[in-house]
Amino acid sequence: MAAPPLDERSLPDPLRAAEVGTFTHYSVVERLPDIVQRTLNENRFPPAVEERLRALGEGIPHVPIRHIEDRLAPDVLEWRRYVAEYEGQNWLEVPWFFAENYFYRRIMEAIGYFQQGPLQGVDPFEYQKRQGLETTRAEIGRLAADLAGWVAAGAWDRDAFTRLLGISLWGNQADLSLWPADAEAEASEAGAGSREDMIIVDDSEAVAEHIEARRGQAARIDVLGDNAGFELVTDLALVDYILSVGAASAVHLHLKAHPTFVSDAMIKDVHETVEFLLLEGDDAVRAFGERLRGHLADGRLVLHEDFFWNSPLALWALPRLLQDEVNPSHLVISKGDANYRRILGDRHWPFTTPFEDVASYFLPPLLALRTCKSEVVVGLRTGQAANLTQKDPDWLINGEWGLIQFKPRTGRLE
Repeated sequence: MAAPPLDERSLPDPLRAAEVGTFTHYSVVERLPDIVQRTLNENRFPPAVEERLRALGEGIPHVPIRHIEDRLAPDVLEWRRYVAEYEGQNWLEVPWFFAENYFYRRIMEAIGYFQQGPLQGVDPFEYQKRQGLETTRAEIGRLAADLAGWVAAGAWDRDAFTRLLGISLWGNQADLSLWPADAEAEASEAGAGSREDMIIVDDSEAVAEHIEARRGQAARIDVLGDNAGFELVTDLALVDYILSVGAASAVHLHLKAHPTFVSDAMIKDVHETVEFLLLEGDDAVRAFGERLRGHLADGRLVLHEDFFWNSPLALWALPRLLQDEVNPSHLVISKGDANYRRILGDRHWPFTTPFEDVASYFLPPLLALRTCKSEVVVGLRTGQAANLTQKDPDWLINGEWGLIQFKPRTGRLE
């Protein structure tokens, strides 16, 4: 049976930008308008589209939230329900997780992403995503060389797996909504898989033991994707290793249904990344791309898109069809800060709340790989947050500290 859902009446308050002096406040008031301007700078839109985007940016944070005006868009009815609870409130008053997802949906509305015309299906963040690959060629080459050795061994190796977990974790630093790809590189150390002393919760050994206990049993692993660019390369390296050494018979990668959070990955970004690898001059990088192309061709790497991952909903509101899809999984790997916030409902949990208690509503075994980029975290020891604040006052938001948190299966399949 599935675990009971959380009672939202007893949950902590959600993070809101009205909390002056927080990163949440800064993110809405400063970052969102900046992302609008960056999007304008990196695209050549018709004047009407530019006007709509400028109006969106200028209306943050005080213009009230309104309904999405996107005729015949496939998600417009869902967004009517999401907005109904907050219509008339401004960007400071609504929950932050709602504000951010709503913001990117408004960008899609402004450019006509779902409407017939020259901008239908055009990714306004394509430049940043491409730069996320172009500027990390050296890191990709080093990762591919290491991966080639681990795959060539032909057998599961716990040390190789835990190292790839670390690489995938630190790949999460390459977040283009925070650090543009043409700014000073944030991923320079991500390929090294080092910095173990910066992992504040590390359940990697428990995860390795969990996988080892199920190898050879037609195991399925699901990955909740995060950023395109270098982070997607690190995630695909982990997937490639898992499939190449038989740690799972299939990996299902869950992706966004439209561009969001600047660099969040869609199905087309996976295919573009594989093509990028295949066209590189480095033999190990091309071989990495060939293996991925093979995994896709033989159905062992399966790509999914769903509008839920673009929604402002917490993970405990996962629709029944998606629940049925992921419940049989032997392991669900959640990548990144936004997915972590979704797991926690982006609420003010006490830092010492056990991760497995908060995520107990989610039936499959769950692994969260996340670098800290927002003021929400659970699973810390008593006093650990105070010690971290003393070492680094910005530890919650600067992406320098990581989490590898694991929750075993809750309950049993019906």
